[in-house]
Amino acid sequence: MSDTQMQAGSRRAVLSLAVSSKSVLYAAYMPFLKGGGIFLPTNRSYRIGDEVFLLLQLMDDPAKLPIQGTVAWVTPADAQGGKQQGIGLRFGEDDSSKSARAKIESVIGSYLGSSRQTHTL
Repeated sequence: MSDTQMQAGSRRAVLSLAVSSKSVLYAAYMPFLKGGGIFLPTNRSYRIGDEVFLLLQLMDDPAKLPIQGTVAWVTPADAQGGKQQGIGLRFGEDDSSKSARAKIESVIGSYLGSSRQTHTL
């Protein structure tokens, strides 16, 4: 993020997300974003470009994956089609975010080409 964007009012947040199953992870994961991304249900207010640090826990694995990212879009509380309120977090280019993407894709594997409905599209 450039200095101008930071001065324009971007803010930083730390969030935590525990994913309970492969189907929930598939519904939240966004492989179409450069570097990957994930949908985070939240009632907090965010703006596109806000920096977010996410601690992601996958199913029964006690380890939390650290992911640095930026808000790529916001789904408001009154979204059409009954979509859940939250944010789309685009993963950063750092090694821990790349590692988290690889771990997510290994967990959901065959789900990646599915046409099942997701939180994102």
